[in-house]
Amino acid sequence: QVQLVESGGGLVQPGGSLRLSCSVSGSIFSIIAVGWYRQTPGKQRELVAAIDGGGSTNYADSVKGRFTISRDNAKNTAFLQMNRLKPEDTAVYYCNAAETSRLLRIGLVFGSWGQGSQVTVSS
Repeated sequence: QVQLVESGGGLVQPGGSLRLSCSVSGSIFSIIAVGWYRQTPGKQRELVAAIDGGGSTNYADSVKGRFTISRDNAKNTAFLQMNRLKPEDTAVYYCNAAETSRLLRIGLVFGSWGQGSQVTVSS
C-alpha cells in the first residue's frame, strides 16, 4: 500500500509563496502519477495539479501560471511550488497517487487521505 506524507504548509501573506512536499513510500513512485488536491470546509476536494510518470503536468484553471508541480524520483517526493498566493488558495492540501492522471481526476487513488497540510493566505 502506498503511504503519503504532506509537509510545508503554513501562513503566508497574499502574493507570497510556499512549497509543499509529498513523500511517497514504495518502489513504484517513478512510474505513477501524483496529484495535489485541496479542500475547504463544505466543499468537495478538488485536484489542482497532477504530474504523470513521464513528467507531463496538468493544472486547474484557478492555479495555472501560479503553481508548479514537480517530482524527484530519486527521493520518492513530489512538490507543489505555489507562487502569487491569493486568499482563495486557503485550504487543506493533500497529495495522492494513482496509475494515471486520469485516475487522479476521478479519485481512484492508491493512498488513504491523511490530515493534509494547512495553507492559509491572509494579511
